[in-house]
Amino acid sequence: MKLIVGLGNPGDTYKDSRHNIGFSVVKAIAKSYKISLKKENSTFSLSAKGKIGDQNVILAAPVTFMNLSGIAVSALLKKYRVNLNNLLVVLDDLDLEFGRLKLRSSGSSAGHRGLNSIIDSLGTTGFARLRIGIGRPFKDLDATKYVLSPFTRIEKEKVRQIISQAVKCAEVWIIKGITETMNVFNPKAKPNE
Repeated sequence: MKLIVGLGNPGDTYKDSRHNIGFSVVKAIAKSYKISLKKENSTFSLSAKGKIGDQNVILAAPVTFMNLSGIAVSALLKKYRVNLNNLLVVLDDLDLEFGRLKLRSSGSSAGHRGLNSIIDSLGTTGFARLRIGIGRPFKDLDATKYVLSPFTRIEKEKVRQIISQAVKCAEVWIIKGITETMNVFNPKAKPNE
């Protein structure tokens, strides 16, 4: 069983923010495979089981706020008895240029509060994460305001393509594993280059 968790903040206020691109990827996977995400109180998530290829998959979007993502991820792993090497967390990254994907098998939180919460809850950095570059704000804009703001009109034109590329990355990870997926997706700076 594979578990893909997209990070974000719940509620309409944050729906299309940069910080919620992880949610957008999980929702896009769910739509592609006709998997209906439903609120599950015991895991503090919108989640559902489905099948991708011949693999059983759980898709989840925590309904905790970003800083408490670890509560949901811990509950999901426990409920579904998923091994850490079958977990993929999808999140935004300020330090990657806009649109760049970076898949890693482990590593630090790099200051991302959602990822930090998961590391604290699990007591390990040993799980896969797919970082999606949202770029840095202009020098006069606070980073917190930037990540909680929506994409610009010009960026929105590219976001669908970025989400599509992230969905493909997740699909390859499900079927072929982390190493082969990193070899395919990490060298690319931006989608379709």
